[in-house]
Amino acid sequence: MKKTFKHLGVIMDGNRRWAKKNNLPSFKGHQHGLKRAKEMARWCKKRDIKILTFYVFSTENWQRSEKEVSFLMRLFSLFLTKELKTLQQEQAKLLVIGDKKKLPAFLQKKIENAESLTKNNKNRILILAFSYGGRREITEAVRKIIQEKIPPEKINEGQIEKRLYTAGIPDPDMIIRTGGHQRLSNFLTWQSAYSELYFCKKYWPDFTEKDLDEALNDFTGRKRNFGK
Repeated sequence: MKKTFKHLGVIMDGNRRWAKKNNLPSFKGHQHGLKRAKEMARWCKKRDIKILTFYVFSTENWQRSEKEVSFLMRLFSLFLTKELKTLQQEQAKLLVIGDKKKLPAFLQKKIENAESLTKNNKNRILILAFSYGGRREITEAVRKIIQEKIPPEKINEGQIEKRLYTAGIPDPDMIIRTGGHQRLSNFLTWQSAYSELYFCKKYWPDFTEKDLDEALNDFTGRKRNFGK
């Protein structure tokens, strides 16, 4: 793996299809998906990947059934409660990006608490894209520029980047998507401009440490010129 590899993005697709394949209710797929995400974080730590971003819940996912959405909110809340101690022990900073105002009040409070307690941790960064949409993120950045009355001639890429959820964080070197679909689905729309993309046919709960190594080995074989 190249020494320049700093940031991995992961689109965890296929939880519900995995559950259906195994004759299980969809919520079981989400539970197994969360378990795999925690394992993935450990695998990345072993490989010294400092920044890991998971696509957890998109702005489009709000269209799912009320029952499923409610379950996902509780599951995310449970994750924040149970993993906060681990984040502190490992000196990992937690950042939740997305439209947090749409989340239930109890979840907003938990996110605020977890981010506050880990904000000074320096070893790694765990980013969870929750109620997140790339287009919305860019739209909000543009709104901030308008509200701040920045003159048009002073608006550039840097001005937009400073107002993104990920301000100050390096763009992903690679984005892995499981589940067979070959698209980004509104994930890190701005930040992924030069990210290497890797698509795995396996459903997310079936993704293994070996699969991660195959993706990283594939990355090492790619020549990244960035247009030069």
